[in-house]
Amino acid sequence: MSIPSSVTSAAGRLLPKSLHPALRVMPDAVGQATRRGRALPTFLIAGGQRCGTTSLFKALVQHPQVAGPTLRKGVHYFDAGYTRGLDWYRAHFPLTATLRALGRTAVGESSPYYLFHPLAAERIARDLPGVRVIVLLRDPVERAYSAHAHELARGFETEPFERALELEEERLAGTEELLCADPAARSHHHRHHAYLRRGHYADQLQRLEKHIGRDRLHVVESEAFFATPEPVFAGVADFLGIAHDSGIAFERHNARPRGAPMPEALRGRLRAHFADADRRLADWWGRVPSWRG
Repeated sequence: MSIPSSVTSAAGRLLPKSLHPALRVMPDAVGQATRRGRALPTFLIAGGQRCGTTSLFKALVQHPQVAGPTLRKGVHYFDAGYTRGLDWYRAHFPLTATLRALGRTAVGESSPYYLFHPLAAERIARDLPGVRVIVLLRDPVERAYSAHAHELARGFETEPFERALELEEERLAGTEELLCADPAARSHHHRHHAYLRRGHYADQLQRLEKHIGRDRLHVVESEAFFATPEPVFAGVADFLGIAHDSGIAFERHNARPRGAPMPEALRGRLRAHFADADRRLADWWGRVPSWRG
């Protein structure tokens, strides 16, 4: 059975979200049948959530040397799908022969839960030795507010922002231990309701460094990427070992406007909450993040 060219792209371009579900199954089936001839990623965008991962990924897959998964930007293998096995994961990427013919040397995906999931880093290190990992970081106060709007819009949150913050410790209690104890376990609260804890960036970066190595991590400040994307993207290209390209169109994806700005009193409390986490990030990174500058 042939697959219409509008359904998938051998170069790893994303399929439109509007594509009929029945048509989206076809590339999945072909990927599984040909999985042994498919590439594994050379890079991952691991997060953080609501930090511009989609925007960076969509910029990267415009590059003539870069390919992504055939169906979606993120496969979520190293967090929620690890029990499916490496062959299942490989089936989501383009054929090695096609990549070689097109001159695409970098293959990657973007799953923002990889940074926060407690087992993702060691799984990545085990299955993708040599992979390079990009992490985007954003002002944790703004990230938390944006994450709440995102989860609210998706139906994964029902509480207003301040109440969700109050509930976070109770919601997340025991979830990390559960995920570490059972490889098949999933936690709705851990994945969707960690508004504060996801902003403790140093803890997550240290875990990645432990398993991946500092030299294979590249940290991007989201504010800089959106303000001056060209030089930031050039740094990403250098990290991935691909040529600089002036033909990339930079756009902001998945932005969700809030109905009202955050109350200043709440902003002040959150700024105080993240003060120590930001200091530890600055120590790890060797620079003060712009939101503390």
